Amino acid sequence: MTKEEILETIDKMTVKELAELVEALEERYGVSAQAVAPMAVAAAPGAGPAAAAPAEEKTTFKVVLKSPGQQKVQLIKKVKEVTGKGLKESKELVDNLPAVIKDGLSEEEAQKLKEELEAVGAEVELQ
Repeated sequence: MTKEEILETIDKMTVKELAELVEALEERYGVSAQAVAPMAVAAAPGAGPAAAAPAEEKTTFKVVLKSPGQQKVQLIKKVKEVTGKGLKESKELVDNLPAVIKDGLSEEEAQKLKEELEAVGAEVELQ
């Protein structure tokens, strides 16, 4: 089977089937789809001059969810909205705390996201 045939098969799958495929790949190969994105984002800033001067002020931030608060359903919806993840993946993030919601954000973007999540009752930390 060629890569093109695999991609065509994936194009025909439903969202539910794709979620199940991702889960099966994670289980079989012991990887996490979540871990790949933050690593890729984190590698970019480290490649520049910031790596040579660790005393510089922090330019990228992580938004870390510490507690879901009382409005868990609204929080899951907000996490889904801001991350672009599916409902299942968003629920897993909210259920497995602490969780990095987004990584590699500017201070302004991170603060805005923190405020949005706190508006639905979440306890959030910037790192």
